[in-house]
Amino acid sequence: MLNLGILAHIDAGKTSLTERLLHAVGVIDEIGSVDDGNTQTDSLALEQRRGITIKSAVVSFEIDDVTVNLIDTPGHPDFIAEVERVLGVLDGAVLVVSAVEGVQAQTRVLMRTLQRLRIPTLIFVNKIDRRGARPGEVLRNISARLTPAVVAMGEVGLAGSRDARFTPFDGYWPRLLELLAEHDDGLLAAYVDDEVTVPYDRLHTELAAQTAQALVHPVFFGSAITGAGIGELVAGVRQLLPCAKGDEEGPLSGTVFKVERGAAGEKIAYVRMFSGTLRTRERITFREGEPEGRVTAIDVFERGSAVRAAAVAAGRIARLRGLADVRIGDAVGVPRKGTDEHHFAPPTLETVVVPVRSRDKGALHTALTQLAEQDPLINLRHDGIRQEISVSLYGEVQKEVIQATLADAFGLDVTFRETTPLCVERLTGTGAAVEFNKKDGNPFLATVGLRVDPAPVGSGVEFRLEVELGSMPYAFFKAVEDTVRETLTQGVHGWQIPDCTVTMTHSGYSPRQSHAHQRFDKSMSSTGADFRGLTPLVLTTALLRAGTRVHEPLHRFRLDVPADTLGAILPVLAKLRAVPRSTRTLGPVAVLEGWVPAAQVHGLEQRLPGLTRGEGELESVFDHYAPVAPGAVPERPRTDHNPLDRGEYLLNLTRRVVT
Repeated sequence: MLNLGILAHIDAGKTSLTERLLHAVGVIDEIGSVDDGNTQTDSLALEQRRGITIKSAVVSFEIDDVTVNLIDTPGHPDFIAEVERVLGVLDGAVLVVSAVEGVQAQTRVLMRTLQRLRIPTLIFVNKIDRRGARPGEVLRNISARLTPAVVAMGEVGLAGSRDARFTPFDGYWPRLLELLAEHDDGLLAAYVDDEVTVPYDRLHTELAAQTAQALVHPVFFGSAITGAGIGELVAGVRQLLPCAKGDEEGPLSGTVFKVERGAAGEKIAYVRMFSGTLRTRERITFREGEPEGRVTAIDVFERGSAVRAAAVAAGRIARLRGLADVRIGDAVGVPRKGTDEHHFAPPTLETVVVPVRSRDKGALHTALTQLAEQDPLINLRHDGIRQEISVSLYGEVQKEVIQATLADAFGLDVTFRETTPLCVERLTGTGAAVEFNKKDGNPFLATVGLRVDPAPVGSGVEFRLEVELGSMPYAFFKAVEDTVRETLTQGVHGWQIPDCTVTMTHSGYSPRQSHAHQRFDKSMSSTGADFRGLTPLVLTTALLRAGTRVHEPLHRFRLDVPADTLGAILPVLAKLRAVPRSTRTLGPVAVLEGWVPAAQVHGLEQRLPGLTRGEGELESVFDHYAPVAPGAVPERPRTDHNPLDRGEYLLNLTRRVVT
């Protein structure tokens, strides 16, 4: 069993390659076309209209004695969250590069991630039949911009014509020995001693071993359209990539990497099993502290389709039904280490989704909640006061996808407000506040004192106690901590405060009281609601005294442009508040690197072709948050009863005015 991912920059030919592979191994009789919208893996209507992959898809085929589960992933950077979920279930990957366009920005992002996760990867240079194909130059480009640990597995003839072909090397060739010798002392000795001949079988065995360890990356060439080089790629997948490992008798362990809805609205979970065997009607836990779920049906993938099975064993991918509460990222059985880590940056943009018909607000909330189940990195923010829903985004193309999906699947017409950056707030100092039970206008039967301190970036929110845990019921401490974490999602300016330490310095409550022979008197006794109501007032006062500063997301960018266009580009970068950190010239190409605000990336993408005669190439990825420039501070509308306005807050929460 081999779980194989196909990854690439948009338009490199991933989906066409998938079709050609399925045809080559006999799964389909006729090759589908991305242009015609009839491919095996692009089943969404928008995928077929736009000719792009949006959702990952699984299809299975056999190469000799190996069953391959092939996963076609999106290439557009706006759907990097979909790629992220797939990476954790792969045994190997094929990274597709166009022989015409060469290495693109997204190609580099993907390769860096594949290397970091040590996923064995073959590189396939596609489109050698296209006019403008430059396989030799692209190979050098791959070595310079992706990794030097690459070796061509053959040579291309008649590049740029319909008759282009790939001829694999037969036997020993110098580059192979040179590359493998870097990780093998025996081969290094042979490489130094030119008179020693190394048998090709030895080299091929070592190539497979080093490929499996992600130390080297064999490069194949071909065309998904004509079929050139496809047979050699299939052989490379079988001979060089490692098959799945896992103990079918071991403890149950799997990861849910995709969730979709069936025709009847039921959830279908895609799971990769790493250990053990899961059977139909078996009860499983997939989140700690959550109730068990029972698997009602299992589908496994065989020869191009999903078929019903009684069980799924380690190494396989399956679709599970019956788990109504399952979410992407959930563990089936024992969680694997590192499964909650994100390999790509979080979304840094946000927009408000507006229904065209106001009566659709309730239906829109339900529909977006279902979409969020399928994409956990695309967060929802519900504003109960204004009855609005915001979604976080990677880019503008996602708007079109959300709009089309809501129209096609839910019959909802929507528009969007302007896209804005997702900022954060960071503390500039230390602040403290306390309110005592029944004193100084405190209407709540609770005493809460809190101190806030800055914390290192990435450390998260830590809640500490400087009071005795036994000084009041634990449920009241829990109410304070939960409310603190919730309140920190909207700081002084409305943005999340992701990193700080909150210490509870004072506590107190009114014990349970009742009249003789009567029931518990709620008006004289503290409840969790008192602590949940008072905590936001105390915490926001402490935040105001500490002070916060809004930080905006910055992307690290690289621009490859014709050197003679630098004079036109630099003023535009300055206007977009981009900060170039380095500029160097590589022949006729100038390379600029630096930082640009996330809010300006789309504008830079739009202006770049006109500034560079269509030759400019932009690569950008979220890097860090930085303080916003002096001037107007960006504010984010609050979605709760504003604790910064005490009178309004108490009026809304307690229905009484306190003077």
